Amino acid sequence: MNNKYILGMIGLGTMGRNLLLNMADNGFSVTGYDKDARMLQKLEEDGKAHNLKGFASVEDFIQSLELPRRVMLLVPAGQIVDSVIQELVPLLDKGDMIIDSGNSHFTDTSRRAEDLSKQGIHFFGMGISGGEEGARFGPSMMPGGDKTAYNTVKPILEAVSAKVNGDPCVAYIGPGASGHFVKMVHNGIEYAIMQIIAEAYYMLKNGMGYNNEQIYNTFKKWNEGRLHCFLLEVTRDIFKVKDAKSGGYLIDVIKDEAKSKGTGKWTSQISMDLQLPIPIINEAVSSRDLSKFKQLRVVLANALPHETEKIDNPADFEVQLEQAFYFAMITCYAQGLHLLSQASTEYKYDMNLQEISQIWRGGCIIRAALLEDIYHAYSEQPDLAHLYADAGIQNKLKEIVPGTRKVIGNAIQNGFALPAFASALTYYDSFRTANSPLNLTQAQRDFFGAHTFERTDEPGIFHADWNSDNL
Repeated sequence: MNNKYILGMIGLGTMGRNLLLNMADNGFSVTGYDKDARMLQKLEEDGKAHNLKGFASVEDFIQSLELPRRVMLLVPAGQIVDSVIQELVPLLDKGDMIIDSGNSHFTDTSRRAEDLSKQGIHFFGMGISGGEEGARFGPSMMPGGDKTAYNTVKPILEAVSAKVNGDPCVAYIGPGASGHFVKMVHNGIEYAIMQIIAEAYYMLKNGMGYNNEQIYNTFKKWNEGRLHCFLLEVTRDIFKVKDAKSGGYLIDVIKDEAKSKGTGKWTSQISMDLQLPIPIINEAVSSRDLSKFKQLRVVLANALPHETEKIDNPADFEVQLEQAFYFAMITCYAQGLHLLSQASTEYKYDMNLQEISQIWRGGCIIRAALLEDIYHAYSEQPDLAHLYADAGIQNKLKEIVPGTRKVIGNAIQNGFALPAFASALTYYDSFRTANSPLNLTQAQRDFFGAHTFERTDEPGIFHADWNSDNL
């Protein structure tokens, strides 16, 4: 068989198939492999214009690829990735490469890269964001690992990626598992933004008594301003959809128990390991978990009622709610980027936060107008310690924090749960507190466990005899 395909895709589900179609649209000769004959047929049907063909035999698939072979995986994360790699390795030659484009945990990516390197096979992990539409017409991609391997597919990835101001939304992230680490944090930010949208919806519906049409109009108005983002855009349209079965709005018959695939949880877990707080992301994860206790929530809602007061000036409150949303949104990105900064140091990823914010501007699920400001902040100060430290961001925070406090104060007074909004404000207040009460925590630790402490008036490590009569 003549070698003719520049890249082969394993996994021809929606994402894999759409990415192949995107590559074909951009003039690349590509093919795919899938054990499911229906997926092969679907590829041929959708790719008829480019005469796209797939393979049912992995041996024939591998033999059809140009050397060095470029094999991309878009299969479910976990054991399936290891199984596919195990099947591929005997068929590959030294110098060939495997690209894992699923949502793999970064520690798995590190292990796989090390194992394959010993066998002379290049490997790197690449996060892809944008869903099926992004894969088809331009995703945001976060490749990291073997740079030699990346450079051989760089022209393909740049061609198929989303573009913002002519810039491709793909960039080499760094060594090791940095690509999958960035995608994991991207997903954590995604969780957080979805949560603040849900909390804004909750206040519009329950605090202000808005119906679905009014909520649609509010989200539409907000999305036309500084809150513009993909997630708010799709949320807006949810409030127009009618339910064929009930005749009412579909949103009103959807059960309030949220599912998750675990990537938000991974972000929270690694933040604890790195000892870097990302409370708004943690609250988003916790809110999904708490939502599953529906029966208990119904019981407690009846047992522990709370009277609410009518909002006196709905127009003013809507403005304040928009400010609280923007405040929380800034904080979502600030916490995620701060975690990336810490991970870059800890794992020697050498990440460029300017480039990361650049490639998130288009194609991906967390794309937003705010990312232009974030991109410029890191362009001017590549070593910016925290997004809050940027003067432009500080000006925004000063403008919107008064309205944020009023919204959260109203919610607390009326018993409305806004965990992400409240967490964002507490995080902000904690970071702008020069002298925290944690000196007491250090004293406590030394009192009961002789864990020692540091002093403010001289260097060194100290321990006090807290039970001494002289104290």
